[in-house]
Amino acid sequence: MRPPYRTPDWLLERIALGELPPEMLAAARVRLLEEPDGAARLAALEADTAAILARLPPSEVARRVESRVRVQRARGERPSRSFLPAFALVPALAVAGLAVLARPQVSAPVGPAVELEETRLKGLGARLTVHRQHADAAEELADGALAAPGDVVQLAYVAAGQAHGVILSVDGRGTITLHAPESGTASVPLAPSGTHVLPGAYALDDAPGFERFFLVTAEAPFALDEVLAAARSLATHPEARTSRLPLPSRYMQTSFLLEKSSP
Repeated sequence: MRPPYRTPDWLLERIALGELPPEMLAAARVRLLEEPDGAARLAALEADTAAILARLPPSEVARRVESRVRVQRARGERPSRSFLPAFALVPALAVAGLAVLARPQVSAPVGPAVELEETRLKGLGARLTVHRQHADAAEELADGALAAPGDVVQLAYVAAGQAHGVILSVDGRGTITLHAPESGTASVPLAPSGTHVLPGAYALDDAPGFERFFLVTAEAPFALDEVLAAARSLATHPEARTSRLPLPSRYMQTSFLLEKSSP
């Protein structure tokens, strides 16, 4: 006899953040609330989010990041690529989570037609998010948003069940930068559920044209060589803004583009 279905943690967090197609979200939410502890788990996630907000107000994040940028500039250092302390923009992500939790719930019929394909869901939605830090808040940017040299940005990822990954970027000069890991020869373990902020914000440099971030994932650990070779190949390609990394199908990849304004 199969054990009763229990919504996995990674899917619970995606329900809370509304990070599923509407019909799938409605079905997943109904199924969650039918589970004996479903409502309690959702309430606990909401409480954790509120606690994070209380501990790390966005104004304090902004103050410390901007202070570090000013120190770097006073020393004559370029603020690009220089990683700043990990005051991760968790508050901004948490605010988004609370906003979703406050939305009215959508009813949907329950029955055999509402079967969730967990394998398919795991491959859905692995993505990067980028926040730009302002004086008193964090602004979530859309893919393709306009950014400027000196903007302080923070990367976060949603692994959607993928176990290992690499985050890197390619800019308009063809420069490749590793963000996770920052060095080494192999991929890093990913938190399988939720949105996870990288341990450092940084300021964009004056590379022209664009900055494009990639999240490459797989179910097993992998060496960086093949991914870096693909990034170098893409960096010299005329369509580097839009083309995918030339990687085998065993990898999943997603990207996030920032268009760069002139200095």
